[in-house]
Amino acid sequence: MEYHYKSDIDQSIFRAYDIRGVYPTTIDEDTAYTFGLGFGTHIQGLGMKKCVVGHDNRLSSPALYEAMIAGITKTGVDVISLGQCTTPMYYYACILLKVPSGAMVTASHNPKDDNGIKFAFDEKGNCKGEEIQDFLQELLKGEFLSGEGKVTPYDIEPGYIELYKNNLKFGDRRLKVVLDPANGATSKICRKIYELFPMDLIIINEESDGNFPNHHPDPCIESNLEQLKAKVLEVKADVGISFDGDGDRLGVVTNEGKFIPTDIYMIIIVRDIINKVQNKKFLYDVKCSKSLSDEIERLGAECVCYRTGNSYTKAKVREDKLPFGGELSGHVYFNDRWPGFDSGLYAGLRLLEIMSYTDKSIEQLLEGINHYYSTEEIKIASTDQKKIEVVDKVINYVKEKGLSYNDIDGVRVEFNDGWALVRYSNTGPNITARFEANTEERLQSLQEEYIGIINQFNQ
Repeated sequence: MEYHYKSDIDQSIFRAYDIRGVYPTTIDEDTAYTFGLGFGTHIQGLGMKKCVVGHDNRLSSPALYEAMIAGITKTGVDVISLGQCTTPMYYYACILLKVPSGAMVTASHNPKDDNGIKFAFDEKGNCKGEEIQDFLQELLKGEFLSGEGKVTPYDIEPGYIELYKNNLKFGDRRLKVVLDPANGATSKICRKIYELFPMDLIIINEESDGNFPNHHPDPCIESNLEQLKAKVLEVKADVGISFDGDGDRLGVVTNEGKFIPTDIYMIIIVRDIINKVQNKKFLYDVKCSKSLSDEIERLGAECVCYRTGNSYTKAKVREDKLPFGGELSGHVYFNDRWPGFDSGLYAGLRLLEIMSYTDKSIEQLLEGINHYYSTEEIKIASTDQKKIEVVDKVINYVKEKGLSYNDIDGVRVEFNDGWALVRYSNTGPNITARFEANTEERLQSLQEEYIGIINQFNQ
């Protein structure tokens, strides 16, 4: 197929953490080809001559993948081609092969018609923020190197499976586990990996299908886990675990069919590893519950509250050599005996490993934590320009009132009895808000106050 440089590339798809758009409306083969031309040119400027590429199981991914490879090789860069894989498999290929530059065609947990590219130029990891915007400006100039790169297929699956074999050691308890790969990219690998360990395994939605016919592939939205909940209750399983479209996030359901948000899952992990690591600092994003920070402080460890965004949180865990971190959206980073990247499959197995050494249920493992009332993340439609103005005005409102706040990502206003978070989305034209308090009345009061302020400024 013949591809062409796209001078009128849709700039709206260049987001804070990656490239993401709707296929074939805002992202198509020529977009991917143009990206490849720019990517190959850019990494050669950093002294690199090869990169790793992969793609998820979305219907449009193979076509975008081939176009991207055509662009990269056109600049003289050699491509190590993984074919279809999960995003964590792509991350590990970069580590294993010692080739830090690469690109993964995926739209993660987005709807089936979306697609995009996560990419890294060098050892810093996934590009983000200004790096992406600067790269966009390079693409618009249209000044690319020319050469003849070669493509070498590489099967990462054996090495990836070996990583799991050498990393986990289960106890005597044999758990009954239900997995839901949501017909996403983990569908082809989850059984092979989980059957390495002693458990009774049931898998639903195991067919790889980029139409995601059974439910939306976002395991951190509780409504997407109804099938998993029902199956856990039906077979009397100990736990249910679900993954997103490209496999870097997880969702958890207890034996009673109760959804466990990621920040609460993180409490179980912190409790387990607190006495096994030297650096007792743990990272979480601004959306996470005070239940988590309360527990970290109770254990005598240090809290690192950081901005939302996979590219940011993962880089911070790596740069500060933190043993563990995560964010409410389901990304968690084990940096103790695992090489630091986010994998839903591995995150699930770490929970199962803990449970295999005890007779306790998930609820029992969470006994003694502080409980708060909280909202889900609330999205308020705006525009990409207006959303920034609104958040700035909310920050000024908070400052004028002399309130305690954290402004690393929007503004999280801290009170003795709760908190309010207002930030703009980095992936769409939305303002997002979340609230938490120690009573339902206080929660409602916070929500009414700050939603009212947002709506006032958002007119």
